[in-house]
Amino acid sequence: MKRDIEPIRKILSNNIKKYRGVLHYSQEKLAEKAGLSGQTLNDIEGCRRWVSSKTLSKLAKTLHVSEYQLLLPEKESQSPSDSSLKSLIALQKKVKLSIDTQFEEAIETGNFK
Repeated sequence: MKRDIEPIRKILSNNIKKYRGVLHYSQEKLAEKAGLSGQTLNDIEGCRRWVSSKTLSKLAKTLHVSEYQLLLPEKESQSPSDSSLKSLIALQKKVKLSIDTQFEEAIETGNFK
């Protein structure tokens, strides 16, 4: 039985790493944002631990993908929209960083125009 699940664990691990890389998240950052311990995420990515449906949902939400996308083999998970998704996520990150920076400057200076 254990051997039957090993390929799925590897697929999950690879997909988490792939989407984490798109967001430029370290394991620690992803774990923190998903509400998991760093060791739990390390064990999942290392194929030493399986995920509950709750943990799978947390990871998918944090990585901005659907749960099923974390379980698709590489060939099936690639689509023309993947590059668009990566571009959108990168743009979202840049916009968020810009907004956060402007917000912090406004707080520091008291200038809320």
